[in-house]
Formats: sequence, C-alpha cells, structure tokens
Amino acid sequence: MAKEAKNESKELTVEQKLKALYQLQTMLSEIDKIKTLRGELPLEVQDLEDEVAGLNTRIEKIKAEISELKSSIAAKKIEIESSKASVEKYKAQQENVRNNREFDFLSKEIEFQTLEIELCDKRIKEFIVEEKSRSEEVLSSNEALEERQKDLAVKKSELDEIVSETKQEEEKLREKAKVLETTIEPRLLQAFKRIRKNSRNGLGIVYVQRDACGGCFNKIPPQRQLDIRMRKKIIVCEYCGRVIIDPELAGIEIEHPSAK
Repeated sequence: MAKEAKNESKELTVEQKLKALYQLQTMLSEIDKIKTLRGELPLEVQDLEDEVAGLNTRIEKIKAEISELKSSIAAKKIEIESSKASVEKYKAQQENVRNNREFDFLSKEIEFQTLEIELCDKRIKEFIVEEKSRSEEVLSSNEALEERQKDLAVKKSELDEIVSETKQEEEKLREKAKVLETTIEPRLLQAFKRIRKNSRNGLGIVYVQRDACGGCFNKIPPQRQLDIRMRKKIIVCEYCGRVIIDPELAGIEIEHPSAK
C-alpha cells in the first residue's frame, strides 16, 4: 500500500500537488484554530498537576522527617533512663568503696552520666521544637495542596468541556490530513512542515495577494507571478520560503476592474 501511495504521488501534476498541499494547509489551520480555542488551559492544567505532585512529595518528605524526629526523641528518652540507672548503680557502689581512688572514679562516672542526661534533655527539646515547626509546615502545605487541587479540578473541567466539544471535529480533520499526506511526495511534505513550523502564523503555503506574497507581503516580480499562474513548477517565496500559489487554485475569487 505504501508503495502504491508513493507511485501515485509521483504521477500527480504540479497543479495537483499544489492543490493537495493547500488542502492540507487548510485542514491543519482548522486544527490550529481548535488548539487556539483551548488557549493556555492545557499548560495551566499541566502546571497545576506538577505543583500538586510537588506538594504531595514535599508533604511526604516532611512527614518522614517528623517520624524520624519522633524516633530520635524516643531514643534519647531511652538513653536518659539508661544513664539514670547507671547513676543509681554508681551511687550504690560508692557506699562500698575500699579507697579514694575507686570513689573518685565512680564520681566521674556519675558526673559523666549526669551530663549525658542533660545533653539528651537538650536534644529532646530541640527535636520537639523542630517537630512542631515541621508539623506546621505540613498543615500549611496541606492547605496549599487543597487550594491547588480545587484550582486543578476547575481548570480540568473547563478543558474537558472544550475538548469534548472539539475532539470529534479534530479527529476527523487529523484523519483527513493523514490520508492527504500520503498523496504528497515526502520531500515536498517535509519542506512544507518545516516552513510551517518556523512560521509565526503556521502557514507553509500562501496565495498571491495584490502582486505580493501572502505570507511576508513582499512584492513578486511579474514574470514570477506568471510562473505561479502557469502551475508548471513549485514556486517558493525568495524572502520567507513559503510555497506560493495563485488565488484561483486556492479557491479565491479575484475581482477584476471592469473596463469603462
């Protein structure tokens, strides 16, 4: 089938090629209009979806940090209990020492464990303050998330409504454009798409308007205009690179001044 389509495209006259190209342009312009109707909504929806995903990730990360802080607080409390038990043990041992050297050693151990308790208490207070701060962050992030989710729901609803109204029409145009593309030789089609992509208004083929290119509006010399009307070869604007056809081929009626 692909080979047959390729052969058919080779058998087309220049006029038929230009006509097919202009028909394709018309269909693609209609699709562009549908996209314009949707405006910035698809981008706004995408941005909101990214923001919602980012907030969810942030909330999960903060919750993990809170969980870690709670574990650290619990661990420090266990260390305090262990140090308190050691202090009680060393105090009991001091009552049965045989010399000053043993007493001093136990005193230093009691002092060390007491300092450990104070340090753990200090760290627990720091962890509690940090946990409170992180919990507040979760609350504010959840509020922001709720607002963004509401905005997203509204924007999605607007987009879905527009898409549902235009989807069928767009699909039909895309199918017709796809079929039409098979009748145009690949090199010409590729060049047309490249010009269209680089064009601000999305036009890759234009017709002559008041002796000028319908794309960039630069004047076209008389001989070149004649070549365009002859439809014997594909003429490209030397200024903007667009393919130029005569108005009649585009189905445009030109009013000629009546002779007096």
